[in-house]
Amino acid sequence: MTNDPARKNDVFESHPDSYYHATAKGLTSFPRLEDDVRCDICVIGGGFTGLSAALHLRELGYDVILLEAHRIGWGASGRNGGQLGSGQRVGQDTLEKMVGKQGARVLWDLGESSKNLVKDLITKHNIDCDLKPGVLHTAHKKSYVDDYRHEVEKFHTDYDYDQIRFVDGDEMADMLGMRTYHGGTLDMGAAHLHPLNLALGLGRACKSAGVRIYENSPVQSYVEAGKVTINTPSATVTADKLILGCNGYLGNLEPRLAGKIMPINNFVVATEPLGEERARMINRDDVAVADSKFVINYFRMSADHRLLFGGGENYTPSFPKDISGFVRKYMLQIYPSLKDVKIDYAWGGALAITLNRMPHVGKLGNNIYYGQGFSGHGVGMATLVGKVMAEAIHGQQTNFDVFEKVPTYPFPGGRTLRWPMMVLGMIYYALRDRL
Repeated sequence: MTNDPARKNDVFESHPDSYYHATAKGLTSFPRLEDDVRCDICVIGGGFTGLSAALHLRELGYDVILLEAHRIGWGASGRNGGQLGSGQRVGQDTLEKMVGKQGARVLWDLGESSKNLVKDLITKHNIDCDLKPGVLHTAHKKSYVDDYRHEVEKFHTDYDYDQIRFVDGDEMADMLGMRTYHGGTLDMGAAHLHPLNLALGLGRACKSAGVRIYENSPVQSYVEAGKVTINTPSATVTADKLILGCNGYLGNLEPRLAGKIMPINNFVVATEPLGEERARMINRDDVAVADSKFVINYFRMSADHRLLFGGGENYTPSFPKDISGFVRKYMLQIYPSLKDVKIDYAWGGALAITLNRMPHVGKLGNNIYYGQGFSGHGVGMATLVGKVMAEAIHGQQTNFDVFEKVPTYPFPGGRTLRWPMMVLGMIYYALRDRL
């Protein structure tokens, strides 16, 4: 689907050469599927969605097989900005218009459950992934500041959420060591972490629970005829039910779902270590940051005082030849004082967005469940949706039904024309960012 440097002839070599891979803890490998096997539930995808689904299904007593085309955490789950955000990807005002105030409250509560779930899994399974509190959302235009004030008041009054506060421009300058932003909000209920180490920890938890994990086992096709038969290059899995947790790497596996998501490429760099003093000068409180641009800039400090900076994206099948140079220009727009700093790592990955930026969760036929399109909000939400699908298979439908009823729409132009139409739309919004 993408010209990913970590992919060779659709067979994995390793995780991409990222800061996360260089600092991975407990990195291990699982065998390739070589023999035909049978299970209760087959999960496709070794990211947060699939790992969570497999773990929770196994804890409910099911015999579970997880198939991963490359490595556990190989895709967006092991490459992202590591931000564990509150609520949904869509703001509450928008959600209230979309599903009504009562529905928006239910979705807010599910968002809170997603944060708590991730934190609980980290504690329960002793996952060392540098979990730290705090996400700072910043206004890159002065005209946006009142929206942030309103958001804080709404969360306090309508959603009983008191872990967020307004930050004015002067305080933000003190917090970030620059005056690029005009104000925003600080959410101390949100958090940030090392995403690959979280995924690897969930993989170990799955193995300990008895999930059978197979890496380097890409699914080529499947057939539902009572049971579901899942085909890989070397063997098949026969399962009672199937979960699709492929997200931005779905490709052509399931055409009925492909038109509801758009895979886009996003890019991250890690600087050389800045030292604790300089790190605190540009991020006083060691929080994650996400700005208000449509093509968002997001950044935070690593455990060893590097700046991890995500900026820029593209909508083609290929990554930029020079990812470091591509992202560095965005970084220097925010922090020109870092022009002397070396970039040690640069990488990219594919995430999937939906047209309305809400997760696309549902069921195909009698036995196929799917969760996708987390739109950059997947650390918590993908983990929760994995659990929600496991509960639905076990007969607990309530949360699954909430997600399934959220309206979802295909991208204009269908699978064939969605790319050029999406590119035109993104170019417009990227231009608006600069005006």
